[in-house]
Amino acid sequence: MANMIDAAKREIETLVTTAYNKAVAEDVLPPGGEDVIGTIDIPRDINHGDYASAWAMAAAKPLRLPPRKIAEALMERLELSGTYFSEVQVAGAGFLNFRLSDRWYRTVLQTVETMGADYGRSDVGRGEKVMVEFVSANPTGAMTIGNARGGVLGDTMAAVLDRAGYDVWREFYVNDAGNQVDLFAESLEARYIQLISGEDAVIFPENGYHGDDIKDLARIFYEEHGEKYLSVDTQTRRADMTAFGLRYNIAKMEADLERYGITFDRWFNESELYESGYLEETVDLLIAGGHTYEKDGALWLNLMDLGAEKDDVLRRANGHYTYFASDISYHRDKFIKRGFDRVIDVWGADHHGHAIRFKKILPAVGIDPERLDFLIMQLVRLTRDGETVRVSKRTGKSITLADLLDEIPKDAARFFFSSKPDTHLEFDLGLAVRQDSENPVYYIQYAHARICSLVDTLAREGAAVQSADQVDLDQVAGDYERALIKSIARLPEEVRTAARDYDPSKVNRYAWELASSFHGFYNNCRIKGAAPGVLEARLKLADAARLAIACCLAILGVSAPEKM
Repeated sequence: MANMIDAAKREIETLVTTAYNKAVAEDVLPPGGEDVIGTIDIPRDINHGDYASAWAMAAAKPLRLPPRKIAEALMERLELSGTYFSEVQVAGAGFLNFRLSDRWYRTVLQTVETMGADYGRSDVGRGEKVMVEFVSANPTGAMTIGNARGGVLGDTMAAVLDRAGYDVWREFYVNDAGNQVDLFAESLEARYIQLISGEDAVIFPENGYHGDDIKDLARIFYEEHGEKYLSVDTQTRRADMTAFGLRYNIAKMEADLERYGITFDRWFNESELYESGYLEETVDLLIAGGHTYEKDGALWLNLMDLGAEKDDVLRRANGHYTYFASDISYHRDKFIKRGFDRVIDVWGADHHGHAIRFKKILPAVGIDPERLDFLIMQLVRLTRDGETVRVSKRTGKSITLADLLDEIPKDAARFFFSSKPDTHLEFDLGLAVRQDSENPVYYIQYAHARICSLVDTLAREGAAVQSADQVDLDQVAGDYERALIKSIARLPEEVRTAARDYDPSKVNRYAWELASSFHGFYNNCRIKGAAPGVLEARLKLADAARLAIACCLAILGVSAPEKM
């Protein structure tokens, strides 16, 4: 079994149930505990054993006996021979404290050896078809630091789900239609005309896009087409400029994200919903269901009747559909048309209210809202030397994803941005480039490189890594060695809970803890020059740690260097 944490807990459940049934058959304990489920925990203090079962406490009420008396009766009937446990003791009010046997430790090493780069993979998801939609940045401008965080969270969430046995699909939703694209066209047109005829030649749209990137796009368009578009009609000019600008920006997004280690299975264009008639069909469905009303020429979605705090506009008075209308149509496409079992949308903190209202309307279009989940991420604050950083050193403008990757390594960006999504993130740019143990990604990568160097050096000296069946586990029975094996065993469980909780940062934190466990082992347990038998056993343990670290880094999209 790949998940040896789960395997140990299940075996305890079986052992306790079997012991209880024996005690009942012998009239030592009364019936009534057949449905009791006791917690099984890993004690913080190793002196309390490796696993602690609270079954006796849970059974005290239905059996009407003191938990310690129940625990003692169970302990006398526990058959540990051939199991993952070597010893059990009754402690405190009635805990059953189990100690792991060599069989469990050896099975951990065998599992890592057998699964290799797939270590930590399971079938928990049973092939459930899941879409993770993330980044989905507005293509009218550059990607922000928020997009940088959302990109990593979405990508690592997808990687965690994949390793947990889900059929995962990554998607980027391109907002290439609607009001914001019209403003984009008007802004680009104005800058183009001003570039040729001067600032006073045309009034820039008051609510247009004022950034320098629009000026840059206008200049590129001019360099390609000259003054040709001054003489064409407005509709043609704006349509061609929109196509040019979106094509240019989306290509830049793709390049930046690929540089960031992120690729998508599909870039879905919002315009497809318009062109196919699917958006209009969705709105008609809502109208027919009695979920809309008209006010001041606009079409509104009646969400307050469904328990939301306010209603939302579906179609403005000018005939333009809103984001809300497009989103409902897009999710119909995800669930109804393409048949995803579940969808996870990675959104920013400012979308929290929108997410709550959005789920209210899904039943009206035939979607179970429980099939849609949101990963809402909090804001990012960049700092350097304790000071907030708002502009790029290179450009002097607001920091974009591209600017960030120009300043710090991709590995550091991905690692830091994979922190817990529902907390505000203070990203220390100075820490991200440090090459010492204070930088967590460096600390983890150094552990991997250190093991690679050790394995390579010993192999040249004739001490190759042996199979798990060949090593003598009696030679790695010390505290640091056993602690490292137990740390290695945690990876499948961390992946399982990260997938369950939509929290890829569990892998982030675990990777650091695993590296810390290895460094403690390495600094206290001599490998090179150790006695025969000891060297081979410790080398095998180090190599298993290397592979587990590499699996973590692969999930996080961070490189696993062999030399540093």
